[in-house]
Amino acid sequence: MFEKISRSWTLVKASAAVLQEDRKLLVYPALSALCTVIVAASFLVPAAFAGVFTRQMSGHFTPGRIVLLFAFYLVQYFIIIFFNSALVAAALIRLRGGEPTLADGFNAAKARLPAILGYAAISATVGMVLRSLQERAGFLGRWVVGLIGLAWSLATFLVVPILVNSDVGPVDAIKRSVELLKRTWGENLIGNAGIGVVFGLLSVVVILLGVFLIIPAIGSHSAVAIGVVIALLVLTVILLALVQTALQGIYAAAIYRYAEEGASSPGFDRVLIADAFQPK
Repeated sequence: MFEKISRSWTLVKASAAVLQEDRKLLVYPALSALCTVIVAASFLVPAAFAGVFTRQMSGHFTPGRIVLLFAFYLVQYFIIIFFNSALVAAALIRLRGGEPTLADGFNAAKARLPAILGYAAISATVGMVLRSLQERAGFLGRWVVGLIGLAWSLATFLVVPILVNSDVGPVDAIKRSVELLKRTWGENLIGNAGIGVVFGLLSVVVILLGVFLIIPAIGSHSAVAIGVVIALLVLTVILLALVQTALQGIYAAAIYRYAEEGASSPGFDRVLIADAFQPK
């Protein structure tokens, strides 16, 4: 356990060193979050007024609701994958010693729009199927579906770097991602997913600090103090999420370089990366 935590922290520091050199990489996840919120509002607000979320309609997947849900999933996945592609493309330029601009990342993502849209359609379909299974399954079934979702996440771990760096379609990118994972790291990926572990711990610390600070604010009966504490807590959680997304993109780019090109990146020791994904 302590070895995993130590390795996790080392991986975070290596990714953070790259992010500190190029803080504009945070713009990509920030814009992604903003766009997903706007799209969610544009879908969910009209749907709420149309009564889609009423108790009478819950659990009834009419053709109209299926089309609406798929469209929502498709647009959301497209936005997330597009901005993540821009982030990874810019990170690859940085890791290869270049000086990327924001336009470089966006141009790389725009050049792969058909492949990104295709991958978004595949992801939306998988997401809808898993959600449908979860709603129909019991407690044990939800765990099984969750494991299937986890397996999908692992299988597609390197799809975005492959898409932005290779002239392949989404299906071939998924196959290549699975091939690289099997060849290089095997099934032990999740046990050593360092950035997720560290930011999970940081999120818990932030929430605990927020609770610690809000108690005296509530005791003071000051709406301003309560509002300030809540605002700071929300902003901190958002910032952590943005940093985590940026670091994961940087780390995915570094892992891709190691797996596909056999090259380690600045701050990422080759042995460290190999140890993080040892086969069983």
